[in-house]
Amino acid sequence: MTTTPIADQAAVLAEGMADQTPSEALEAFGAEQAELDAAGVPSGIATAGSLMPDASLLDVHGNATTLQQVREGRPAVVVFYRGAWCPYCNLALRTYERELAPRLAERGVSMIAVSPQRPDGSLTMAQTNDLSYDVLSDPGNHIGRALGIVTRPTDRVQHAQASLGLDLTEVNADGTPDILMPTVAIVDAEGVLRWIDVHPNYVTRSEPARILEALARAVR
Repeated sequence: MTTTPIADQAAVLAEGMADQTPSEALEAFGAEQAELDAAGVPSGIATAGSLMPDASLLDVHGNATTLQQVREGRPAVVVFYRGAWCPYCNLALRTYERELAPRLAERGVSMIAVSPQRPDGSLTMAQTNDLSYDVLSDPGNHIGRALGIVTRPTDRVQHAQASLGLDLTEVNADGTPDILMPTVAIVDAEGVLRWIDVHPNYVTRSEPARILEALARAVR
């Protein structure tokens, strides 16, 4: 297992992006990140011990499924991410493939990634990063809303995204700009939420080692 934390990888990524991104967009993103840090984790987040919410989801080919169907009675680590357009999401999911997925497979724990994007975006995420685990779409963010992790970029940030060629209403399955706070949830075999780690600031992510430690405590 590599010893390079996601946080360090993200810092290198941010430095590289700073050289390629217009200053106006950088200022908008920086201001948003500061606001997210100041606000912290919102109230109303689902708590351990509650039933993990589920919904009608779509796989990378647009076929209907659910978390329960994909889990097949196994415990699961469910990663909620913003979309294939997000460089920090690509970094995190690629790291999870390398450092987390094999360890989960050894324990009979499934890994699932969920975002609000259309299935073609999920397919792009899976293929670009050679992901072995299921990548699903949740049109309308039904699970995210039940968990309390749905957010919407400010108008300023949406304008900055548009200047870079990104329109969330085009990539999201429900045609809205609503996205998810990066979150990792651990679900036991009975479908009960045992651990949840929410990151309002999308630059930060749950580190693989922390997820494995939580899994060891939550699922025996």
